[in-house]
Amino acid sequence: MGERRSLGRAFGWLWASYSVSAMGTGLAFGAFPLIAILALDAGPARVSVLAAVGPAVGALVAVPLGPWVEFHRKRSVMIATGLVRCAALASLSVAFALGVLGFAQLLAVSVVVAAAEIAFRAAGGACLKAIVPSDDLVAAGARLEATTWSATVLGPPLGTAAVGVFGPVVTVVADAVGHLLSAVGIRAMGGRERPPERPGPTAPLGSADGREGRRRWVGDLFDGWRFLLAEPSLRRLFLNTLAVNGLVMSTAPLLTVLMLGDLGFAPWQYGLAFGVPCAGGLVGAWSAPRLVRRWDRRTVLLAAGTARACWLVGLAAVGPGTAGLVLVIAVEFAMITCMGAFNPVLTAVRLELTPADRVARVLTAWSVTGKATTAAVTALWGLLAAVTDARTAIAAAGVLLLATPLLLPRTLAPTPRRPRRCAVLPRVRAGRR
Repeated sequence: MGERRSLGRAFGWLWASYSVSAMGTGLAFGAFPLIAILALDAGPARVSVLAAVGPAVGALVAVPLGPWVEFHRKRSVMIATGLVRCAALASLSVAFALGVLGFAQLLAVSVVVAAAEIAFRAAGGACLKAIVPSDDLVAAGARLEATTWSATVLGPPLGTAAVGVFGPVVTVVADAVGHLLSAVGIRAMGGRERPPERPGPTAPLGSADGREGRRRWVGDLFDGWRFLLAEPSLRRLFLNTLAVNGLVMSTAPLLTVLMLGDLGFAPWQYGLAFGVPCAGGLVGAWSAPRLVRRWDRRTVLLAAGTARACWLVGLAAVGPGTAGLVLVIAVEFAMITCMGAFNPVLTAVRLELTPADRVARVLTAWSVTGKATTAAVTALWGLLAAVTDARTAIAAAGVLLLATPLLLPRTLAPTPRRPRRCAVLPRVRAGRR
């Protein structure tokens, strides 16, 4: 399974930094709603606002960060956003200890964390493209994808247990420490990163050069979307990902209502139904490099992208008892396995199709649009379930998902073979040329 060989010291530190950050985030999964309920006695309305408004406003705040990330050193951005998330999360534990924690602070921190995460991922994608050659991008993406699913499998149950023993803010502290250690790991990558080319010198706002600079800055805000929609293969992958993620995520709350409400499953059964299938993400991620070596990126994208769309409709048939629980686990396992194989190849192709000087803007546009689309589709499917019922809404999402493979690109440019291109300058010892 997967690639065993080293992808270089820089990637090793990047992977380690991502791993510790992902594990902290996994431990803190659902921490904000838990704090709102357990520490602030918040009702359903406030919890819903926290879940919806925080990420949405964070995505809006992140829009101007794309150009900013593009024209700054990516490692510095990753370190800065890691420290920002650490400080924001740590402020919650301090306020809780002092007895002054309020809902407004919790909401503000959720916005800051969401925006910083988008900026971190944009800078991380650009860094990955710079330190890993194109023919190793699938292997690198597979390791990061496997780390994500590992944190998803282990983090939430351990975090929930920790909250029960140590209180509602303990997982937030763990998440803050994870981001701090991540920043330390990025700093330890070594070497000196080349500064990106700046768009031009600044000028007074009232001057002609200043007005031109403002127009250029406004253009930079939308440059990521322009490139995504202009490049044919990237546009199809973008639209496919938006549709798949929106439809899949919109069914999660509906399935929760169906299982815990209508079908009477116990909470531990519900947790089992969503925890065990995440192991399929590991299987798919570690299989991706081998699949690409045996066939090619286009074939794997088409096969895995088509296969992941075939399973969701089966959740509409879930019934009570052991048979229903086994059905949910089997369907989720199959779908997540296909996603685990698809995502590393998507990461590689997306970076390969994007010029190095636009990666941060493209990834920011991708993330912002994805969060907004998922929120909108989730709200729309909630209305559909209110008009009909949860089972009908899940079936509708599953049927629409069957059409999403039509959006996948049928052709891709062949992956160029090239030597390792590293964006760091090696340290030169004194006395040596």
